[in-house]
Amino acid sequence: MSIAQSLLPEYDQEMSGTRKTLERCPDEKWDWKPHEKSGTLGWLAGHVATLPEWAAMTLHTEQFDYAPVGGPTYQPPKISNRKELLAAFDKRCAEARAAIASASDQELTKDWSLLAGGKNVFTMPRVAVLRTMIMNHLIHHRAQLGVYFRLIGVPVPGLYGPSADEAQAGAGASA
Repeated sequence: MSIAQSLLPEYDQEMSGTRKTLERCPDEKWDWKPHEKSGTLGWLAGHVATLPEWAAMTLHTEQFDYAPVGGPTYQPPKISNRKELLAAFDKRCAEARAAIASASDQELTKDWSLLAGGKNVFTMPRVAVLRTMIMNHLIHHRAQLGVYFRLIGVPVPGLYGPSADEAQAGAGASA
């Protein structure tokens, strides 16, 4: 089994759970945030929805400088509502899956670097970038959305079994 084929079931499961989470983002709370140092719900949801685009970028480039000296800083797309959010996620999720599915073991074990202002932030094999900077990073922020949901009264979706909001009688609950 190739590395890509071993990643795809996990990718599919996590993206399914991510879409389930993004579907619950309420337009009327788009600008809400739990603390002055926190991002808004809309910003956080947009970050989660667009993280998959980094998978295709990682597999099709050798490096990315998100703040190049003398050049424009990376600007994430502006997403204004749930409809745009889901469209952005679905597009990027499909592109990322196709990129992963077509990647060879040789491509996946080749190093990739993230730069800021020409300085190396990290270098690691592309497969490690997919696992840490894309999937784990996305899971982390998806969990933050769950906390936002709890604070504004939106039922938290179950991702690895039912959540406390979806628990069936007699079943254990996990947030």
